[in-house]
Amino acid sequence: MKTTTYHLRGLLQRSGWLENVRITIDHKGKIIEISERQEAQEEDIEMDGWGLPGFQNAHSHAFQYAMAGLAESHKGAANPDDFWSWRDAMYQLALGVDPEQMEAIATMLYSEMARHGYTNVAEFHYVHHDKDGQPYENLAEMGSRLIAAAQTAGIGITLLPIFYQKGGFGKDPEEHQRRFISSNIDEYLRLLDASAASCAFYDYANVGIGIHSMRGVEPSDIEIVAKTFQQDLPFHIHVAEQLKEIEDCEAYFGKRPVEWLLENVEPNERFHLVHATHLTDEETRGIADSNTHVVLCPSTEGNLGDGLFPLRNFQDAGGKWSIGTDSHIGISPLEELRILDYGQRLISHKRNTFTSEDEGNSGLFAIEMATSSGRKAMNNFESEYFKEGEPFSAYVVDANAPLIASTSPENLASTVVFAGDPSIHLATISYGDVISEKGEHKYGSEIRSKFQEVMQSLNVR
Repeated sequence: MKTTTYHLRGLLQRSGWLENVRITIDHKGKIIEISERQEAQEEDIEMDGWGLPGFQNAHSHAFQYAMAGLAESHKGAANPDDFWSWRDAMYQLALGVDPEQMEAIATMLYSEMARHGYTNVAEFHYVHHDKDGQPYENLAEMGSRLIAAAQTAGIGITLLPIFYQKGGFGKDPEEHQRRFISSNIDEYLRLLDASAASCAFYDYANVGIGIHSMRGVEPSDIEIVAKTFQQDLPFHIHVAEQLKEIEDCEAYFGKRPVEWLLENVEPNERFHLVHATHLTDEETRGIADSNTHVVLCPSTEGNLGDGLFPLRNFQDAGGKWSIGTDSHIGISPLEELRILDYGQRLISHKRNTFTSEDEGNSGLFAIEMATSSGRKAMNNFESEYFKEGEPFSAYVVDANAPLIASTSPENLASTVVFAGDPSIHLATISYGDVISEKGEHKYGSEIRSKFQEVMQSLNVR
């Protein structure tokens, strides 16, 4: 059996840094052995860097990458500056993308994720049908393209085919939502099954369950999907992102979105609530007490003016969170973590957001939270960062970058999280393969060329 061995300056485990490490992997990229305090051997692939666990991107709408930066013109009454006007621009893009274009956009995005250190993505996917709103012969045609994109880029993907049924609370879907719609539970189940079948063609693909939002699916159907569909799959849903959404929900249900979910769905550890920006204290404690996770997307939430999640109260109650890049206005995991932390510091006037009673090191805490909860969003419950029998996926930091070179292991994680930028990134190793090195994806030129062709044909930029 062919094996490959990497030698790194250090490797981060939950127990701390291992130094001078050899990591031997098999032909499938799984770790056979981890040995510390070892000199490099002639046959080793030497990287003078520090390996952190590959970042988990727990929320992505791949096609929206094509419109990043295009919804920032707010001049005049014809260009309102809220989430809902941004959504209209997003709908126009969604209506025009064909499967081949979707694959090219997603491949570009996923290669950029890899270049910034992500090795897995949860794709919250709702552009299902053709431009007329009719199902493709392969119900999961669009999802299959996203899986192919992840395979080309070299990252793992959890495909979340999204149940999207309504145009708002109690409203029929609108014409510009026609590509998203599964009109009933049976249609969604067929889509889910087709999506699961598509995952069989890529070793690092799996499937999860997704509801677009409380406004997007009938409440009785949300209950059925949550309580009766496969209970061994992660369950994702947008919730409580916008104040108007909460007002509309109260008018329709007589309940706030998270309040209704806690009472009727009884979420647990397999649930991942995306955004959950606007919560009462009772809702915050309820999510934490149920072991439900929250997926936070700070760059998008900031760009859309959503608001700030009550992170300190959530963490104090034992709550767990991961990060995602959502609309991809930002792609760097370090940027997401810093925006998340600094937003909390600005409203609390304190600096201890990323700490707990057990872990006072902000950098280590942020990495642990984003890794552990992020993995669970993709149905991976492995708690150790690197382990024999598990895939070797790592974000490798250049040991010779100015600040890194002069930093002790004790302060290294916080230096990376709070003072790091793309220049410190030496390589991304995903499932044992070096897919990005020194700022360039291994297939970068080819991927960019195809992406540029598609963007010119779409003529949206």
